[in-house]
Amino acid sequence: MNDQVAFFIYEEDSPERLDKYLVNRLPQYSRSRLQNLIKQGKVTVNGELASKAGQTLEGGMTVEILIPPSQTSNIEPESIPLDIIFENDDLILVNKPAGMVVHPAAGHSSGTLVHAALAHAPDIEGVGGVQRPGVVHRLDKDTSGLILLAKNDRSHRWLQDQFRDRQVEKVYLALVDGHPPTPAGRVEASIGRDNTQRKRMSVTSPHKGREAVTEYRTRETFKEHTLLEIHPLTGRTHQIRVHMAFLDCPVAGDQVYGHRHATIPIQRHFLHACQLKFIIPGEAVARTFESPLPDELTSILESLRG
Repeated sequence: MNDQVAFFIYEEDSPERLDKYLVNRLPQYSRSRLQNLIKQGKVTVNGELASKAGQTLEGGMTVEILIPPSQTSNIEPESIPLDIIFENDDLILVNKPAGMVVHPAAGHSSGTLVHAALAHAPDIEGVGGVQRPGVVHRLDKDTSGLILLAKNDRSHRWLQDQFRDRQVEKVYLALVDGHPPTPAGRVEASIGRDNTQRKRMSVTSPHKGREAVTEYRTRETFKEHTLLEIHPLTGRTHQIRVHMAFLDCPVAGDQVYGHRHATIPIQRHFLHACQLKFIIPGEAVARTFESPLPDELTSILESLRG
């Protein structure tokens, strides 16, 4: 059964965006879900369909929203072991292995992190979206390391807001082919879909892509490779891999943006999400969580040192 909620904007209230107003008054729902309801024509302002999520609300207006019941997905839970770093009533922090896809998509209808999470915590179903329940951010299939899942809509919104406002500190370790132009640096280069290969991303002009910023510093230098500590300040698709290739030092083992034949004996690209710093819902101070390099990456470094 649908829930219908109405709000009256008082004259003394400051002008505010429609989506922001609804998020503040309906904290149990994620921002993305409320924005989708606006797009679906479920929200009216003064009796007329809301024109857009950014519509400005002013004193004297009435807002009504029709909230349909949460949909259930057709994703079947799968009992796949998870390496859980931290868990409470609001979230799960998982150390994802390379080779595991985060959520179902074309060609990946089973065996994903979402399938495993639904078996571990069934209440995740429907949180933040039917096809990507619990997903707050993503890692590429062959990138290992820390990834967050939200266990309720309130937590999903809390965590996504931190990512959107760049309050989450993300650190990756990457072994790259060759050497960057400077031992430490900052890449500011917009990223968008590649014009010729739509499954790839590429550096593009600002008006065609989205802002992307990556900082890096050298951890260790080898004859033909460099171990980098990387801090992505934005979260674009394939951002680190695209920016490293842009510097002419692609991530080792990356067959999409790097060399066709791997320069090291590895079946994945050498990229690991090793650290995540964020504020847990209900807490005031950010916590830092870490994930050590997987054995297959550690052995690569040991062979290079040898």
